[in-house]
Amino acid sequence: MDKITKKTANASVWQIAKAVISAFMGIRKKSDLENDAATLKPAQVIIGGIIGGLLFVIGVLLLVKLVLS
Repeated sequence: MDKITKKTANASVWQIAKAVISAFMGIRKKSDLENDAATLKPAQVIIGGIIGGLLFVIGVLLLVKLVLS
């Protein structure tokens, strides 16, 4: 695939989720970073990060509630 085709390709929900999860954990391959930079839009990453952060906070709150009850 050439660079023009990559830039016009739309990112899937799974690709956005993988990018956000790997950013939360702090591990990333250089090839994945380059691929994400070519296909993901900043708005997609921001929305994915907000959703991921909310899911993380809700998960921690539920875990604490489960442990304390």
